[in-house]
Amino acid sequence: MNEQPNNPLHGITLEQVVTKLVEHYGWDGLSQKIDINCFKTDPSIKSSLKFLRQTQWARVKVEALYVATFAKASPWRK
Repeated sequence: MNEQPNNPLHGITLEQVVTKLVEHYGWDGLSQKIDINCFKTDPSIKSSLKFLRQTQWARVKVEALYVATFAKASPWRK
């Protein structure tokens, strides 16, 4: 696999992306940011991952939100 030093998602799994977004926004906040049913109706990490792995357009939106939310955060912010 090629090194991707400029890719902010390099080395981060989809599960980590969804988990961190849920911790930051909560399910309600996440469903307001990205209008997909897996975040609105009985949401769980497992069901969201299943949907996002099968639905490219939704995964792109989730990854873009992750990058916009966390990629430019201060280095000391966790």
